[in-house]
Amino acid sequence: MSDTERATAYRLLESAVGVPFRVVSEEVLPAPGDEAEFGMRLKLQLDDPDDPDSDVDDLVETSAFGFLFALAVLSFADARPRGYSEVEYRESDDFSVGHFLEGLSFRRGALHFMADYLHGRRIKTSLTLRPDGSVTIETVGRGKAPLRWLDHLKGEGGFHLVGR
Repeated sequence: MSDTERATAYRLLESAVGVPFRVVSEEVLPAPGDEAEFGMRLKLQLDDPDDPDSDVDDLVETSAFGFLFALAVLSFADARPRGYSEVEYRESDDFSVGHFLEGLSFRRGALHFMADYLHGRRIKTSLTLRPDGSVTIETVGRGKAPLRWLDHLKGEGGFHLVGR
């Protein structure tokens, strides 16, 4: 990763730090044929219920890309190989801004990120952030991993930025 791309990634991650959100709902998605391969659908809302002056529009404008990027980075970092994908897997691979842009789209008025397999990692993660600040995280075969990612975004679970 180039110095410029690394700096851009850090800026995106910094814009996600401290973004207030709450989990609105969580649902376990069973996998056909294998109960151990379940996924999740989480619905979040960007807002700060403790701050009456909180402006959801401002939160979305200033943190949408960073929030989605941070979730994508956490999903990538937590992903492991499955089946033949182990051939391409390298523990030291990074998730780059370029990878993020490859999976990013704007559909029906919302930012959407989707990743299936990348560098041998089975990611199977879909993220959607809408203008009203609602966020949907959907995974396949990742168990309750998305709940750990949210803990990291809240500053729980020992996540910290290193190597800067």
